[in-house]
Amino acid sequence: MFKSMLDGFDRLVCWTIMLAMALMVAVVSAQVLLRYGFNSSFDWADDVGRLLFVASVFLAIPIGVKHSAHISIELLVARLPASVRGGLARLVALLSAAMMALICWYGVRVAAEQWTEMLPTVELTVASFLIPVIVGAAHSAIHLARIVVAGPPASAGLAAE
Repeated sequence: MFKSMLDGFDRLVCWTIMLAMALMVAVVSAQVLLRYGFNSSFDWADDVGRLLFVASVFLAIPIGVKHSAHISIELLVARLPASVRGGLARLVALLSAAMMALICWYGVRVAAEQWTEMLPTVELTVASFLIPVIVGAAHSAIHLARIVVAGPPASAGLAAE
């Protein structure tokens, strides 16, 4: 049941990333067209474009973790016995999950401190930039904890190829 809930959340995040990327491209393209084509611009385009970029990047990190798609250097690890590689992957996942939990915790603290600060061009709090960081870090920690418990995905060695 947990796996199906996590898979459903992953699908929701993937759709959110695609929407954020599409909106970012539309906003930035419109901004460039207006600025250089008509000598006019939207005041809010820079803030919204940056927010959508931050959201797409930090929400995509856990999807990369799930599929072992992040860049890694395996010169030494590839030469280790399979049992050692599995244990090492679980140890790295445990340390990474702890780091992501720490990032999430600090993100919540900083967002709480910045919640009353508003962006100059849109009715959003400055802490809006931290929300995708918090969600992405928590989501990554869950995927990393799954690796600690169940081991790395079977396709982990093929992901980079």
